[in-house]
Amino acid sequence: MRTYVIGVDVGTGSARAGVLDTTGALLGRAEHPIEMRQPEPNHAEYQSEGIWEAVGKAVQGALAEAGTPPEAVVGISFDATCSLVVRDRNSVPFPVGRDGAPGWDTIVWMDHRALAEARECTETEHRVLGYVGGVMSPEMEIPKLMWLKRHYPERWPNAGYFFDLADFLTWKASGSLARSQCTLTCKWTYLAHEDPGWQRDFLEVVGLSDLLERGNLPDRATPIGDDLGPLSEEAAAHLGLTTACRVGAGLIDAHAGTLGVLGAIAAEPSVDHHLALIAGTSSCVMALSPEARPTRGVWGPYFGAVVPGCWLNEGGQSATGALLDHIIRLHGAGGEPTGAMHGKICDRLAELRAVEGADFGARLHVLPDFHGNRSPLADPLALGVISGLDMDSSFDSLCRLYWRTAVAIALGVRHILEALNERGYGIDTLHVTGGHLKNPVLMELYADATGCTVVVARTEDAVLLGTGMVAAKAAGLHDSLALTAAAMRQGEDIRAPNPAARARFDKDYAIFIEMHAHRKALDALSAG
Repeated sequence: MRTYVIGVDVGTGSARAGVLDTTGALLGRAEHPIEMRQPEPNHAEYQSEGIWEAVGKAVQGALAEAGTPPEAVVGISFDATCSLVVRDRNSVPFPVGRDGAPGWDTIVWMDHRALAEARECTETEHRVLGYVGGVMSPEMEIPKLMWLKRHYPERWPNAGYFFDLADFLTWKASGSLARSQCTLTCKWTYLAHEDPGWQRDFLEVVGLSDLLERGNLPDRATPIGDDLGPLSEEAAAHLGLTTACRVGAGLIDAHAGTLGVLGAIAAEPSVDHHLALIAGTSSCVMALSPEARPTRGVWGPYFGAVVPGCWLNEGGQSATGALLDHIIRLHGAGGEPTGAMHGKICDRLAELRAVEGADFGARLHVLPDFHGNRSPLADPLALGVISGLDMDSSFDSLCRLYWRTAVAIALGVRHILEALNERGYGIDTLHVTGGHLKNPVLMELYADATGCTVVVARTEDAVLLGTGMVAAKAAGLHDSLALTAAAMRQGEDIRAPNPAARARFDKDYAIFIEMHAHRKALDALSAG
């Protein structure tokens, strides 16, 4: 009987599952939405049980689409956003909202309630900061846990389990309390290249000396793809699988995408010329290297966070697809940012640019930091800027603003890769995956505005491919994650940058950098 694996990807708004064969071909895929609430500004929460329900429906839907018998599935693994799941000492959901609403036990990755706590972490100047880009982000788990302990002192003693969302899912699937080397290293200040990995003096300084005991966290992280054991009977029934299926230690969603597009070349000397761009609601910019390359404002370097023995630097933009949605809602000619609306704008842009040429919208400029600047400025308080508005409120005006916002998003990627190149990378190739593949404007700009060759894997979903690779490793189909990635690698399509566009985007980039300086000066005047 042929064997198959399942990858599960839990993004910001949905859970997706894919059935893959041993060559990496995606045979069936299904998606189910997950509910998020935002009870106040900077707060965003999930119900972890709702996520698990969505995962079950997605897995069963993917099996049905693929026509795969459950007994043929030998491995499963999970990737997810870096959201924080909290359970009490009896494994019951621990409420994370001020109102104590039952069931809402998960702080969403993009929740920025812990801005002050993140700043306190940075002010410690502890050496762990050298492995998060020098500045602690409120999107990481340590400041979120500090916030919970500080604001809910009466609830805190009842806390019993802390999970990154991917680790919560492997726990639900297998009962294992192991935590992935990916999640702990990237979001919990765990130093995977050292023994011990936890820096107890840092936890003491930030008021979390009880973190490991309170949260049932292990002393050592588990490498990605390690076999955590079989599905429990309850999980197998929930997912429509059998207890013969092995569960692999998972990873963060962007890291799964990176494994899917870069895993097969991670051991090559030229890997540091390649960058994975995992682009959807937000964007992650992922670079691998054979040695640690600390870069201010870029998370990491993280050891073994994608493949064993390799270092990772992780830049990011907190709002990209979400920003284009926001621009549509903001403009009087916009409305709901449906796929059809994005398509209509992109079609009209092609017509307008054909008439007006390279200088289309040339006096309109945008800084895309509407939800802070994750990289390379590491400033969660940064604000977006639009310069060059007039009285036009037509649909064409919306198209012009959409175009220039997309340009700004691509220039933000260029800003990050230039910071990486100053630290020893030689990035000239972008491997793009995620929702932005559906947006022809962004795909054009990722090549032309950065000057990089753009590579797209011939797979419907590189994130599910990466997580499928993890599942295959756990099932023992290959001896290492690197060999698994090579065996499941898909073909690629390549897009070269347009040389004729270089001068225009070089000018735009110079303006982009100048606008950062102007914003900083205005902020200083406002503060004064």
